[in-house]
Amino acid sequence: MEIQILKSKIHRVTVTEANIDYIGSITIDENLMDAANLIENEQVHVLNYQNGARLITYVIKGERGSGIICLNGPAAIHFNEGDMAIVISYATMDFELAKTFQPIVIFPNADNQLAL
Repeated sequence: MEIQILKSKIHRVTVTEANIDYIGSITIDENLMDAANLIENEQVHVLNYQNGARLITYVIKGERGSGIICLNGPAAIHFNEGDMAIVISYATMDFELAKTFQPIVIFPNADNQLAL
């Protein structure tokens, strides 16, 4: 049996932009992507602390070190600059493997940077 489990999480990141005129997705600083083990085009769930919105989209690679977290296209309707968000990805794996799998969870600072 295979199940879905948490693979990666960026906890309490600050939205830096919301661009309604873009095709769609979420742009994430490449440093955050690497730290959270996310890849470009990977499906993610994005949760908004301010209004409770939860949506599914995919990742676009943002400029490394920029701190960018930009909700694009229709997702921009549910997020404003300055909102706090959580970005989550899931993986499908064997039930027994899932029992020992350790997800990666990162906690960026207020500037969407990682502590050194």
